[in-house]
Parts: sequence; structure tokens; C-alpha cells
Amino acid sequence: MKIAIATDGGAVAQHFGHCEGFTLYEVENGTAKEEKFIPNPGHQPGFLPNFLHEQGAGAVIAGGMGDGAVRIFREHGIAVITGISGSKEQAIERYSRGELVSGGSVCHEHSHAGSCGGHA
Repeated sequence: MKIAIATDGGAVAQHFGHCEGFTLYEVENGTAKEEKFIPNPGHQPGFLPNFLHEQGAGAVIAGGMGDGAVRIFREHGIAVITGISGSKEQAIERYSRGELVSGGSVCHEHSHAGSCGGHA
């Protein structure tokens, strides 16, 4: 399964749509096998969930995410895990061990400008 982590530098990005890019991990038998970084191709409502679906993502990890993106991911059968912070390495290790639990940080307004649920 491919796991996409919204990343800024080496950290889990706190706002999915405005991240630097996505680190894709291939997780097999509880171990992250392969890592690939894809720069964010641009933030347009509805675009990124479809883009990551095309990349083969089965789950997406981010600090926060808009409810429209969450809805599109779920329509594609992609798990959404939000409310996550820290390094991307810690996040994928915790995910691989089944320890990563969504904190439910979902934005309900697209124009929150950094004031949504405590994430940037």
C-alpha cells in the first residue's frame, strides 16, 4: 500500500493543500520499503485528492485538511489521517505499527488563512 504524507521539509505539513509536497511510502508487511518525494503540483480545490489517487495512495497523512478533500479521498476509498505532527519518519513508523490515530483536524472553510484548528 502507498501512503502519502503531506510534508514541509522533514515534517508532516500542518495544512495539506499548502504543503511543499508529498512523501510517498510503499508499506509492506508493516515496514516502509520505499520513499519518493513529489512536489506539490498546485493547490486547487479537488485537484490534489485526485492527483494522489492517480499516484496510487491508499492513505493520506496530514496535520489538517479541508472537508472537501476528505470527502473526495473517501469517495476513492483512501483513508485520511489528520491531526498529525512531527517528522514524516515518525509518522510512517507509527502508521506501519498501526499506532497512528487521526486527530480529526478538518477545516470547514477553504479561506481560513492559517486559523483553522490550530494548524498553519
